[in-house]
Amino acid sequence: MKVKTILVSQPEPANDKSPYSRLKEKHKLKIDFRPFIHVEGLSAKEVRLQKINFSDFDNVILTSRNAVDHFFRITDEMRYKVPDSTKYFCQSEAVAFYLQKYVVYRKRKIYVGEKNINDLEAFFQKFKTEKFLLPTSDVLKPSIPDSLNKMGIDWTRLQLYKTVVSDLSDLRNVYYDVLVFFSPSGIESLLKNFPDFEQNETRIAAYGNATVLAADKAKLRIDIKAPTPETPSMTMAIEKYISNKGK
Repeated sequence: MKVKTILVSQPEPANDKSPYSRLKEKHKLKIDFRPFIHVEGLSAKEVRLQKINFSDFDNVILTSRNAVDHFFRITDEMRYKVPDSTKYFCQSEAVAFYLQKYVVYRKRKIYVGEKNINDLEAFFQKFKTEKFLLPTSDVLKPSIPDSLNKMGIDWTRLQLYKTVVSDLSDLRNVYYDVLVFFSPSGIESLLKNFPDFEQNETRIAAYGNATVLAADKAKLRIDIKAPTPETPSMTMAIEKYISNKGK
């Protein structure tokens, strides 16, 4: 069955020259974007209930752009002025670059990993006697606390935001040839919005092992997987599928 329509469970890329745009033009596809989940910040009252004093921490570990946004949102709401001496440990260059939205980069002490928390270990060890604050959502990958504990640093988790299922009721009677997912939360949203969902001829594309496992658990048939050595991106995986089977 030919692929003509695709729904990507993420916000539309800001850049009209994204890989999806090229895919769309090359194969004459209709590609829509719709976040299946969204982030909501916790209120100052909810944060206070966690009984954490910002002034106790000289260091902040930032694992995502959401963590950056909500750390500075809540400190502003609670009228806490983050000291210039605060050190930031960013999981990746993308997070460090985003941090510039809030701080003057050259005036701050910022340590950057390549892509995961373990890349920061050498930096953590330099300040092992100090306390670290980890702003997170309600969902935290077990690998992060496991790694921090193994490093032996004094760290504290602070939940500042949560992942919420988006309302997709307007899509009930809309059909797409391919549904694209990037997280277990996206699969969860599909099933919560449409508990009677029947896959039939709909192709499921899943990015990452956790997403594949969630789709398997939901008894969904996975037709497109990424990343693989041959197709490291989702758009490449979709293109390969269309070229081989989707015509």
